[in-house]
Amino acid sequence: LPPRAVDWAGLIRAAATVRPQMGISPDAWQDAVRVMGAAQAGLVVAAILQRFSAIRSAGGYLRALTNRAREGRFLPGPMIMALLTARTRES
Repeated sequence: LPPRAVDWAGLIRAAATVRPQMGISPDAWQDAVRVMGAAQAGLVVAAILQRFSAIRSAGGYLRALTNRAREGRFLPGPMIMALLTARTRES
């Protein structure tokens, strides 16, 4: 999507809405928002949702990514690019 088409507030609301069904606890979500910021946390949850069937524990995965972000070892860009590349290959 072009940058102007991104509704960050909507993405954050959507992530907060679907995260319980994904098994992501309120604590894991709040920690991700605190560490990554709401927009990045929402983006990461959306990316996890895209690969949900391949991820054993979405909550555990989010916690691991949050811990990596806390240590300065995670940015969501490469994760998103991998999803876009996979999507391009599928079409």
